Amino acid sequence: MSHTVEKIGGTSMSEYRAVRDNIVLHKRKPGEYYRRMLVVSAFGGITDGLLECKRTGAPGVYATFADAEDDSAWEQTLDNVSNRMAQINKEMFGLSPERALADSFMHDRIAGIRDCLHHLRQVCAFGQFQLAEQLQTIRELLAAMGEAHSAHNMVLYLRQSGVNAVLMDLTGWRTDEALPLDQVLEQALERFDLSSQLPVVTGYAHCKEGLMSRFDRGYSEMTFSRLAVLSGAREAIIHKEFHLSSADPRLAGEDQVIPIGRTNYDVTDQLSNLGMEAIHPQAAKGLRQQDIPLRVRNTFEPDHEGTLITTNYRSPSPCVEMVAGRRNLFAVELFDQDMVGRVSHYAECFTDELDRMKLNLVAKDMNANTLTYYVSGNRKKVRRLVCALQHRFDNADVNTHKVSLVSAVGSDMSIPGLLARSVGALNKANVPVRAVHQSLRAVEMQFIVDDEYYEQAVVSLHDELVQTHAETVALAVA
Repeated sequence: MSHTVEKIGGTSMSEYRAVRDNIVLHKRKPGEYYRRMLVVSAFGGITDGLLECKRTGAPGVYATFADAEDDSAWEQTLDNVSNRMAQINKEMFGLSPERALADSFMHDRIAGIRDCLHHLRQVCAFGQFQLAEQLQTIRELLAAMGEAHSAHNMVLYLRQSGVNAVLMDLTGWRTDEALPLDQVLEQALERFDLSSQLPVVTGYAHCKEGLMSRFDRGYSEMTFSRLAVLSGAREAIIHKEFHLSSADPRLAGEDQVIPIGRTNYDVTDQLSNLGMEAIHPQAAKGLRQQDIPLRVRNTFEPDHEGTLITTNYRSPSPCVEMVAGRRNLFAVELFDQDMVGRVSHYAECFTDELDRMKLNLVAKDMNANTLTYYVSGNRKKVRRLVCALQHRFDNADVNTHKVSLVSAVGSDMSIPGLLARSVGALNKANVPVRAVHQSLRAVEMQFIVDDEYYEQAVVSLHDELVQTHAETVALAVA
């Protein structure tokens, strides 16, 4: 089927006029609005209010309900989110009839959630029922509300412009049975005619697997990916508020960074490991296996083709495509003289403890008697990890350091002298290098630096490895 599946992020959704004008209507005649599916996230900030703030960890409805001993705290938080949703409805629809429809839909679901949480609290007052066993279900119920609200609003909003938009509600609202994800999507697809309808799909899908328990806040990318795979899309598209660029424009400068025109799924895996939201690796896996191209576009530059990501792409000549990184990592260093000849045993124990503490491993290095793992997570969990390792290995010295990781990434970086140039650029910028990792596959080169030098490292590597290359190519073409 010649159609696209397109995901719209929360920041872009908050700019709903741009979604309508730049994504749906842009240079299209009425008959050309279709053969697409839009998978939408909640409006910016709504999921943070329903769950917890992704950036600061500030509690939302979920966290407040889980911790509170009475109902007043979580009910007030739910009221705050409801008021924010009502304000979005007012801004989108003003005094039009669609506002009443949007408000009715939103209030009905909020009331249902409120009743559910009240009843659950009452049931758990009996000793046979434990609230902790229901928390994951509550988390999914609350997350679904954000996407249901935004998808329903977008349907109403697009209909005002003559688009035959229809709601594909995958949230499982008031359903009795949880089916496998693929079955949920296949049944939903049967109900729509892509030649004359534009389905607006909730990013959350209620299913037997439990998307949030497996992917947490990355669930909408899995819905998006599986829809593309199961429907045989010709292309999957992600609309963001920025280009996938050669570096963070806030660090390297908006006039210095370069939108990446082409790259491959191998590069997106490296970016995901760095915490960059190109696409979740498990979501990319399905697209890669079905050879479905992924395009990342800027919502606010509709005429720009964006970045096309395919399975087999390699840059025409070896080059660094991007300099990216991850701040606030902990280097956990385990030294033990008894490790010599038994590194694999120590590594297995180290990994077991990481999994138990639910810390994310970003990179690691090793020698005869030392293992260093670079992990992301809060300081409390890292302290527990250190104590656990010290308990397992009585004679070991375990130390931690706060560091950042800066990476040069590209689909083909087999460039002679690249390491020397990179270290030279960092040295010239007075950035001390704590560790270096270079793999045989030539898709990434990592530099561990003290956290205070992160920005200098990104800028100096981008200037040397990306800007210099771009200027050389421009001169050759001229």
